[in-house]
This record gives sequence, structure tokens and C-alpha cells, in this order.
Amino acid sequence: MDDINTLRRILKENKVIAVVGLSADWYRPSYFAAKYMQEHGYRVIPVNPKYESILGEKCYRSLRDIPERVEIVDIFRKTADVMPIADDAIAIRAKVLWQQLGVRNEGAAAKARAAGLEAVLDRCVKIEHGRLFGGLNWVGVNTRVISAKRPRWLAY
Repeated sequence: MDDINTLRRILKENKVIAVVGLSADWYRPSYFAAKYMQEHGYRVIPVNPKYESILGEKCYRSLRDIPERVEIVDIFRKTADVMPIADDAIAIRAKVLWQQLGVRNEGAAAKARAAGLEAVLDRCVKIEHGRLFGGLNWVGVNTRVISAKRPRWLAY
């Protein structure tokens, strides 16, 4: 999933993100990305059996333990670990299977798509949100999004 309109729609329509592999260490990329998304109005649900809570939210051992509806399953795990997570995402009827930067399991993505989920590979939710909604272009970053109009969907 690489086109701008699809990524924008996914991030605009889906506000509940289960972050699989979220670390409680502030210096880890998963923590930084989850905190950013939380600060931009998303409900972040940590999934990591090592911790009881992260970012003020109860941490769950697996996706299947989450008692509420999850829209995006954001994966911060090795590519080899993605298939069982994709199975869990399908089982809980998530809408999107999102594999973070450096994570690219094509088989899991195909399985998710066959089950009706959208799949995003090798992209960071924080970077994509900043690129599409956060105004990165206002500080000189080339977001490759060209428009003469100021976007109306900015969170701030």
C-alpha cells in the first residue's frame, strides 16, 4: 500500500491502534511512534507480554486478549514473527495490518488481504502521519505530496 490517498484514508478513518511489540523504553522507536500517535488523538493499545502498562495504557499479552475493537494492528516485530500476528489480526477482525519500517512479510500481507484487511508494509505510522497530516512540508521536508491547497484535516 503505497499510494498517498489510501494511506491518508487509513490514518483518517482508523483511530484505534494496537501496537504489537511496543517497548516501555522511551528511546525505542516503537515507544516514540506510539507516543506521537497517542498525542495526535489515536487510542494506542500496547501488546507486549513483558509489561503491565505502557504510556498509561494497560498492556495485553496478545491481540486476542484485547477486549475492545482494534482497527490498526501496528507491528514492531521481526519479519519472521509477523504471520502469527496476522492470524490474530484476522481473528479479531482488525481493519488494517501495518508492518513497520524494515518489516516486510509479503505472505502475511497476502493472507490479511485475502481475509478482507488492508495491508501496509515497510512504513512507519508516525512518519506517514507526519508526512500526510502533520505539516512536515511546512518545515522544509520533501513529503512528495504536492498541493496548492492547505490541508483541512490537520489535527492542530
